[in-house]
Amino acid sequence: MRTFRRIRKNIKLKNQEKPSRSKELSVALQITGDFDYDIQIIRSTFEKSKDVIIREFKIGQENKLNAAIIYTDGLADSNMIQHFILDPLMNEPFDEVLANHTLESNNILRWFEKSKLTIGDIKEIPDFHELNNAVLTGNTVIIIDGNKMAISASTLGWEDRGVTEPASQTVVRGPREGFSENFRTNTALIRRKINDANLLCEQKKIGKVTKTNVAVMYIKGIVTDSIVEEVHRRLDRIDIDGILESGYIEELIQDETYTPFPTIYNTERPDVVAGCLLEGRVAIVVDGTPFVLIVPSLFIQSFQVAEDYYQRADIATLLRILRITCFLIALIGPSFYIAVTTYHQEMLPTPLLISLAAQREGVPFPAFVEAIMMEVTFEILREAGIRMPRAVGQAVSIVGALVLGQAAVEAGIVSASMVIVVSITAIANFVFPAYNMAISVRMLRFGMMGLAASFGLYGITLGLLALLLHLNSLRSFGIPYMSPFGPFILEDQRDTLLRFPHWKMLSRPRLINQNNLKRQKH
Repeated sequence: MRTFRRIRKNIKLKNQEKPSRSKELSVALQITGDFDYDIQIIRSTFEKSKDVIIREFKIGQENKLNAAIIYTDGLADSNMIQHFILDPLMNEPFDEVLANHTLESNNILRWFEKSKLTIGDIKEIPDFHELNNAVLTGNTVIIIDGNKMAISASTLGWEDRGVTEPASQTVVRGPREGFSENFRTNTALIRRKINDANLLCEQKKIGKVTKTNVAVMYIKGIVTDSIVEEVHRRLDRIDIDGILESGYIEELIQDETYTPFPTIYNTERPDVVAGCLLEGRVAIVVDGTPFVLIVPSLFIQSFQVAEDYYQRADIATLLRILRITCFLIALIGPSFYIAVTTYHQEMLPTPLLISLAAQREGVPFPAFVEAIMMEVTFEILREAGIRMPRAVGQAVSIVGALVLGQAAVEAGIVSASMVIVVSITAIANFVFPAYNMAISVRMLRFGMMGLAASFGLYGITLGLLALLLHLNSLRSFGIPYMSPFGPFILEDQRDTLLRFPHWKMLSRPRLINQNNLKRQKH
């Protein structure tokens, strides 16, 4: 028994002598300047992280001064570390400097900063908390014996996907570049579009564990200051352990209203972000995702694409009207068919009514049940096509729809006219440029079908009125969601349903921008 107690006591003493990893990660202990002690703390912190490299060496050809570099393998560029850090520190003579060096000062550290380290971004680090963050974000930290500060050198060098064409927002005419998962690449793509010193990029870290980089970008002098303040206020109140994609940020900062409609816009295209910034909006760039958030977002924005501004005004106007028409078809197409065939047959021409009656002969279900079955079947096929491997996903969704539709008609489960209506509705749903708006319509469609089955055209009218009232009650960062229709702003109608020529769009949206309204001279 005494032997067991003695062993447990020895283990306890050893644990007390060894720095605790959790303690070092949570408490911002200052760097002491005692090289052996500082390295011991760093080694205990990253004891089980084999991808964190701690390389000790002697400075100069005379080997008089202890030093070490700490970096994460895979996040830092090993070639930069070798050529711009290790070679200058290990292979050059420092007789005079080392002779004048005293352990109580940081003079030698600053001398290395100014004279020998040729890396662009260098930052002094006073404590182990900042040191850990620097190492885990791809920087290389340099510790020199006798110095109570460390140096963080920017050596980011991980592999990324590169700049490719965005998959979710393709265009016939326009730039083919899209955002990637690399945070700095994304901010650089936006700066490449807007070469102005007033384009500000304010950066912060969100997530207690992931410490994800988030940038707020806007153009000073164009954006309304209250919108920027509101964005920062909502971002600062986020208290969560991790941010893995911009969808986390979107859900945490959106206006607290229960609605299926997106009140924050997202895009993969730098030209779309640049256009929104020039209108006075704010962009939120999140590290690790190609989707950039834009606030405030308006309802009409979901039906506008970048290509509208690269085509002639008449073509862009025609396509916008087509998208709004498809929105109505996707929302009330099956509902209108259910209402007319169930309650309002007198609205149909007699030959068409006879044809529909002949098709429905032998169908055991009412029109509402037919529509529900076909819509659910199509949603299953659509989801299966998305989740399956790309090579077979499209083939399964197309062939499945054709085979099931034809088999259902021949088996007498549904009518051929219902298959046509559901197919047109599904195709119209694909016309929407904004994917999250298309999902909203898909959800609302089932509610409209229920109202049509219960009350006919009166139910559809009631549903549309309720939907219109709901849309007018929404706000996005203080801006009415249905602007410039409600409130109605005549000047802003030049870029809503219609797209006037560029030489006629003289001003920016009035509710979004209150500082610098003029785009160009008359």
